[in-house]
Amino acid sequence: MSPDWRTLAELVRAPAALSVPGDVVAGAAAAGTLGPRTPLLASSSVLLYWAGMAANDWSDRELDAEERPERPIPSGRITPRTAFGVAAGLTAAGVALAGLAGGRRALAVAVPLAGAVWAYDLKLKNTPAGPAAMAACRALDVLLGASGGRLRSAAFPAATVFAHTYTVTALSRAEVHGSTPALPAATLAGSAAVAVSAALPSRPFGWRSLIPVALSGWYAKRYGEAQLKALDKPTAGHIRASVGAGIVNLPTLQGALTARAGAPIAGIAVAAAAPLGRHLAKRLSPT
Repeated sequence: MSPDWRTLAELVRAPAALSVPGDVVAGAAAAGTLGPRTPLLASSSVLLYWAGMAANDWSDRELDAEERPERPIPSGRITPRTAFGVAAGLTAAGVALAGLAGGRRALAVAVPLAGAVWAYDLKLKNTPAGPAAMAACRALDVLLGASGGRLRSAAFPAATVFAHTYTVTALSRAEVHGSTPALPAATLAGSAAVAVSAALPSRPFGWRSLIPVALSGWYAKRYGEAQLKALDKPTAGHIRASVGAGIVNLPTLQGALTARAGAPIAGIAVAAAAPLGRHLAKRLSPT
C-alpha cells in the first residue's frame, strides 16, 4: 500500500521547506540575478531539501526505532525502500530542474549541493563535522541562487546563512536527550552575531536600510526567545522548540539579507513565509 500524503509530508518535513526558497532569493539578490528563473532554482532547492529529509529518516531508521518510534519508517507507515526511493527521486528531480533553469552554471552548484546533502545524511551527521556539513549545504543553497552571476557577490549571505545553520544543527544534536546550558548559551551568542551582521547596512543609510534592521530584529526576537528558554531549562522539549524556531524563522533572516542586497520588496516577501511556517509547524513538526 502506498503511503498517504500526510506520511510523505512528515517524512520530508514539508513545512520546513518554507525556510528554503529564501536562500536562493538572497543569493540571487546579492548577485544581481533576481529574475524569472529564480523561482525555478528555488523549487530545485526545495526538492533537494525534501530529498535530504527523506534520506535522513532512511539513514536514521534504526535509531528512530528507539528514540522516535512515531516517525514514518519505524511506525510502519512507510517502508525503508520507499523512503529511499523518495529521497533518490527528489534528488534527481532537484538537480534536473536546476539544470533546466540555470544550465551548466546552476548544475555546477546543484550537483555538489546534492552530494553534500547525502554526505551529511549518510556519513557526517553524527561526527564532529556534522554541523559544519549541514551549514555548508545551506551556504551552497545560497550560491545556487547566485549561479547566474558572480558567486563571490553572494559570499556574505552564504556565510551568514552558514552561521545560522550551524547554530540550529548544533542544537538539534540535543533535541532528544537535552543538554547543559552551555549549548544554548553558545548558539544564542552566535545567532545574536548573525542578526547584527545582517542588519549592518551595505549602502548609504536611508529608509531602505531600515528594512533589514527590522527583519533582523524580528529574527533575533523569535529565535532568541526560544533559546533563552532552553538556556533556563535545557530539556529536550525546550531544545527541540529552539531547533524549530531556528528553522521556521530563518525566512526573516533571509529577508533581511535580501533587503540588504537592494531588494526590499523581495525581502519582505521572503520574510512573510515565517508566520506561515510557524502556523504549519503546529500541525506538522519541522524537526
